[in-house]
Amino acid sequence: MEWTFLERFAESEWSLFILASMSFVESVFSPIPPDPLLIAMGLLSTNQAIFFGVVCTLFSVLGAVFGYGLGKWFGKPLLSKMISESLIEKTEGFFNRYGVWAILIAAFTPIPYKVFAILSGVLQLDMKKFLIASLIGRGGRFITLGVLIAMFGDDVRDFLENEFQTITILGGAFLVLTLIATWAYFWIKSRNTQVS
Repeated sequence: MEWTFLERFAESEWSLFILASMSFVESVFSPIPPDPLLIAMGLLSTNQAIFFGVVCTLFSVLGAVFGYGLGKWFGKPLLSKMISESLIEKTEGFFNRYGVWAILIAAFTPIPYKVFAILSGVLQLDMKKFLIASLIGRGGRFITLGVLIAMFGDDVRDFLENEFQTITILGGAFLVLTLIATWAYFWIKSRNTQVS
């Protein structure tokens, strides 16, 4: 990360608008994440770092809703021409059941969230589930980043620069393991209830 460039850029009067735009666009098609700009802006104004994290979260989710719409309006008709309707219905049922976990994990980790946002529209994932998972995952990523910056200020810069991707991957792995353990607990509990 080129911090000098980002810090100069973060001082711009347009920085908040650009942060919001980057967050929106990254959730639809851009490969450039808003995290570096969020970090630079937060370090320049630690008392606003959490606010910047909230801005990233909201605009990222708005971008994902747009991606969802693109998938629903254009992806579904295209998919119908390539795959049978019965297979699409089965896939939609599966994605409606488990897709929320994929959204949650992709929203928090470096996995391409935009792909899952568009896929959610194509496979008609329930919008309420989609929004909740997106807000939790993106908020967990960006607001946590804002909180870390607000708490530790400049001391956190090197740590975030070198370890942020590792932290999000480990956090995502922890989330997956927690979800698997929860699912296994309820599955075993329901099996025991059926046997009784």
